[in-house]
Amino acid sequence: MKLLDNYEVRNLGNLELLAKQVVEGFIIGLHKSPFHGFSVEFAEHRLYNQGESTKDIDWKVYGRTDKMFVKKFEEETNLRCQIVIDGSSSMFFPEDNPEKPGYTNKLRFSALGAAALMNLLKKQRDAFGLTIFDDKVRQHTPCKSSTSHYRLLLTHLENLIYNPERNKTTQAAEALHQIADSIHKRSLVIIFSDMFEQGGDNAALFSALQHLKHNKHEVVLFHVVDKSKEIDFEFENRPYLFIDMESGEEVRLQSNQVKDYYKEQVQKFTNELKMKCLQYKIDFVEADINEGYKPILQSYLVKRQKMTK
Repeated sequence: MKLLDNYEVRNLGNLELLAKQVVEGFIIGLHKSPFHGFSVEFAEHRLYNQGESTKDIDWKVYGRTDKMFVKKFEEETNLRCQIVIDGSSSMFFPEDNPEKPGYTNKLRFSALGAAALMNLLKKQRDAFGLTIFDDKVRQHTPCKSSTSHYRLLLTHLENLIYNPERNKTTQAAEALHQIADSIHKRSLVIIFSDMFEQGGDNAALFSALQHLKHNKHEVVLFHVVDKSKEIDFEFENRPYLFIDMESGEEVRLQSNQVKDYYKEQVQKFTNELKMKCLQYKIDFVEADINEGYKPILQSYLVKRQKMTK
């Protein structure tokens, strides 16, 4: 993996530390960019309002500033965010030696991206939950903003990273319908997925995305891909054995025999997905695993700023 927002990630041995590094690198970059106007000074207090109970006043701050501030607690969140990760086998592409320096795949990229977002959400006193799905919803936690909750979700992500399985199929449409029904308060829903639906039922997939919007949620879709291989099909012109990581189906062929047709079909699907997201007012962000986390954190901040105005 290349430099990730000023930090080189060689392995995912400590997801919490890496998430903190990615966020800190991003915040430093914000101050040097046109986006420096975003709020990155995360308040832990709010001004005391006349007539409120005085039990939560921070008297130490009062002693220093001669102003009364009330401590903010977990339930006083500004935003609820459900982070949804596709844990199907296609997300473990590309396969390689996990100990290889710089190695990543779509799942590892998504997990660290989710962890970095959680770190940022926690700093901003927002509540966040985690949903993991493949052919069904495997993990679904409600939104909270505590440090213990954050670390529990990191454990779920680490378990996903370090237990890769072949032949885990995707039923994203079914999972997204279930998620839409299970989130009862208006939330920001952030999805990390390659959106490869088992059986290629794109109509059902688009219907599920529409369901999330119909339930009044704001949605950001990070379309996680290895762009060089999955979109541009950059393979040497020699025979390959291609294996479907979800079905196990094998095809042996010369890469240039199918390159033009493959790129045409993938582009057709991607364009249709983009158009549906535009139609449903869903933010579509191409997340290339080789390009780092700035597009992810920046897209989140833009969306949050709009939602909390």
